Amino acid sequence: MKITADTNVLVRAIVGDDARQSGIAQAVLAEAESVVITLPTLCELVWVLGRGYKIAADDVAEAVRRLIESVNVVVNRAAAEAGLALLAAGGDFADGVIAFEGRWLGGEVFVSFDQTAIRLLEQQGEAVRGLK
Repeated sequence: MKITADTNVLVRAIVGDDARQSGIAQAVLAEAESVVITLPTLCELVWVLGRGYKIAADDVAEAVRRLIESVNVVVNRAAAEAGLALLAAGGDFADGVIAFEGRWLGGEVFVSFDQTAIRLLEQQGEAVRGLK
């Protein structure tokens, strides 16, 4: 079976805070021929792990890397790596994904009121414009 995993399934599989649901989630992910993980799902996952469960950014990044490197996972790896790069630099995973996908879709300049995102993306070579 080819599945698209919702964020709550990934959280249960990774965090293991509900024994019954964690077991079910881990089994369905392991048994699937392929597990499609969308970019919004990855963004939600990083947010939930970091903000909801207070897991350190390095540990969140490691969990995401293990997940996207699984043999049966289908994901936009380039976008995920862009998110991980910004997370490692001290920014938000979602901002890295947004900048990457925006560029892929033809956007030339990333604009935001978030000055941290602007600074970090600029350091990574992105064309940016900070709004005030």
